[in-house]
Amino acid sequence: MAEADGDPRAQLLDHAVNLAERSGKFDVVFSHLHKTDRIVAHSRTLSRDKVWFCVHGMFSFSYLRHRSGLSRWFKHHKIRHTYENRNVVAVSAAVLRDLSDTLAINLRRKTVIHNPFDIPEIQRLADAPFEMQGKDYIIHVGRFHEHKRHDRLLRAYALSNIDAPLVMMGNGTDDRIQQLKQLAAELGIENKIIVRPFEANPYPWIKGARLLVLSSDCEGFGNVLVESIICQTPPVSTNCPGGPSEILTGDLARGLSEMNDESLAATLADIYAHPPIVDSATISSFGINAICQQYVALVDNQ
Repeated sequence: MAEADGDPRAQLLDHAVNLAERSGKFDVVFSHLHKTDRIVAHSRTLSRDKVWFCVHGMFSFSYLRHRSGLSRWFKHHKIRHTYENRNVVAVSAAVLRDLSDTLAINLRRKTVIHNPFDIPEIQRLADAPFEMQGKDYIIHVGRFHEHKRHDRLLRAYALSNIDAPLVMMGNGTDDRIQQLKQLAAELGIENKIIVRPFEANPYPWIKGARLLVLSSDCEGFGNVLVESIICQTPPVSTNCPGGPSEILTGDLARGLSEMNDESLAATLADIYAHPPIVDSATISSFGINAICQQYVALVDNQ
């Protein structure tokens, strides 16, 4: 078979595929993460029909939002070159719309399949003892990055008048964390904020919280919202572009707020006082078996 032109990484991939297929041809190939997709897109061994790119993020936000002029055009061109006339699995309908509508990329085949979660393992890990066990608090779990909008979270928390402390768990630069601590001091809530690094096992902290909050500007899916549901902790989230509105459905949709301080504060106060019921059917819909059946159906329908 011919080898990939131009990209030595794609050439190595084609060599590995040729060796592997001596024992039988691949039925389907799934590629995850954008950098990997760019390598796979240059392959000349893998058939377009058999390759599915699994897209996890909103490119218009994460790659193009802060670009303009030639830089924006060039990045858009690279994204289009990777996914044009390709098969795509998007982790949310919003991610798919971003790729096919906002970025106007024509896709060969397309579908939406949510991320899978090992529900029994998460629930097992959530039963481990932890430092604040039995205490009343609310929690945000996520890296200290501007897209997560911890500034909005702090202002909304201050407005909510919730007495329970706010735990902010995540990793980030010292400068960013200091900025947030300074904002908390300006809001008069510095004594109610607990900042701690990300735990290898955050699930006991999520399970023990009165609610989990996500204050982002954009989320391709929102894994932590599903993890919160699995731990039966009511989630609150800004109804930002991405997956939150697809995750928080039914009674859980009460946890969706508009993307401003006042709406998020009101939603926090409401869910804190009147938490929705997290039912077992909602939890199981995100399990590995349920999601894998969707992938099996995708392969069967090729």
